[in-house]
Amino acid sequence: MRHKNHLIGDFAGHTYAWASIGLAVAVCLFIIGNVAYLGADIISLEFLTQPPPANTRITTEGGILTPMIGTIILTLLGILIALPISLSTALYLTWYTKKGIIKTIIESSVDVLAGVPTVVIGLFAQAVFTQPWLGFLSTRIHIEGGLGKAFGRSFFVAGIAMAIMILPFITKAIIESIKTTPKEFPEGSFALGATKWRTVTKIVLNSARPGIVTGVVLGMGRIISDTAIVWLALGGSLRMPGAQPWYEPQNWISTLQHTGSTLTTYIFFTSPAGEGSNPILAFGAAFVLIVIIIVLNAAVAAIGLIGANKVQK
Repeated sequence: MRHKNHLIGDFAGHTYAWASIGLAVAVCLFIIGNVAYLGADIISLEFLTQPPPANTRITTEGGILTPMIGTIILTLLGILIALPISLSTALYLTWYTKKGIIKTIIESSVDVLAGVPTVVIGLFAQAVFTQPWLGFLSTRIHIEGGLGKAFGRSFFVAGIAMAIMILPFITKAIIESIKTTPKEFPEGSFALGATKWRTVTKIVLNSARPGIVTGVVLGMGRIISDTAIVWLALGGSLRMPGAQPWYEPQNWISTLQHTGSTLTTYIFFTSPAGEGSNPILAFGAAFVLIVIIIVLNAAVAAIGLIGANKVQK
């Protein structure tokens, strides 16, 4: 009887698990299919390679080039800033500190930061990065008699704010991955005479690569999908207002010091909730946004898989 109950329990558990997976996949496919159906018709070479109109009252003219580039720039900036900090924090908490008040404070700070709303982070960025001494991260506001406060909106500012937002999520993913590293790996390294630093960098981090990749993918997804920080810390310029042409190397710093847009703000402007009231354009941009997320996730996953194969060899 007990064996029969176990079989029934196993069957019910497997059925529930597969049903949950199927529901999650079905919802994901439904959203992607719906967005593709409503927005794929507008996708064209002109739509992808032309900047949108300069004003926020979107018409059917122009494309999504600068919002698309802005999305990629902001994602890369956020990841490049957050990943080293998250990696160092995770290593410190797992390998270089013992249980105590310092470790408790750091862990609590990471937990609290994970629960801070993005709009609060955006407001924080506005309060901090408008200080005159941080004007090199954006542009200066000219007032009578000289330069005043910094404008406080730019790719640099938004990138730092995004890094703050995703830092706890990447840190937690790396910590959990490090904890799953088999004890035999570092013990064998120590037995061969390797130092602690070499063991951590060569053995532990390579073993934790899947967790690092997971954290990066999670961070990219949150940056790409965010709107509050983009609006408060990057602004709503649908084109690149810095030195022109913005794409030439000598103008890159100027571009990053000025405002811009991402696909999320473009979708807002073109949707009925924004100023444009062109849902077709919004769905087209949303479809491109989903494609970018899929491509970036696949690229990062491939990098992690290649690294994992090297470790196994």
